[in-house]
Amino acid sequence: MRRGKYILPLKRIRLGLTDYRRRRKLILSGLPRFTVRFSNRYILIQVIEARLGGDHTISSFYSRELSTKYGWKASCINTPASYLSGLAAGFRSLKAGVDRAILDVKRFGRGFRYSAILKGAVDAGMDIPHGEDIFPNESRIRGEHIASYAALLEKTDPEAYRRRFSLYLAKGLDPKDLPKHFDEVYRAIIESFEKGV
Repeated sequence: MRRGKYILPLKRIRLGLTDYRRRRKLILSGLPRFTVRFSNRYILIQVIEARLGGDHTISSFYSRELSTKYGWKASCINTPASYLSGLAAGFRSLKAGVDRAILDVKRFGRGFRYSAILKGAVDAGMDIPHGEDIFPNESRIRGEHIASYAALLEKTDPEAYRRRFSLYLAKGLDPKDLPKHFDEVYRAIIESFEKGV
């Protein structure tokens, strides 16, 4: 839009919402986009196909489903929840007939929650271009770092422990048992998609 002699960039560029050059490259790849967006409490994963009439969502997974469908009792945005969300989203995409996609995220790096989501989708059987060294290690995916931090905090500052892990404790989950709980939810996701639910 022209105001005086200065031309304002598009609003979505000014607000940092859309990088149109990057988006164009993703669309020209010819593959559906495996998009990941975080809110303060949840993760939204969608497989989106660009069409002439606009974007078309093929499948989606909202991390709140980890709690409602699979019994997840911890945070829905930590690294273990990210991996489980990616796994479920990958299975759901395969069920919808999409086995190849390209990752569409705002920021990416080694050990990021985004890379845990990518590992979950790849483990489900999706073909998404990536480098093997980008994934977090297995202990981090299972939440062992959270469990060890909880054990340390409980010994050193019980009040801070209760504050920090109030969500876990309110749902009846001891944060020190998070790796075991992760394994239970992982098996529940695998079994539900094997049964075709």
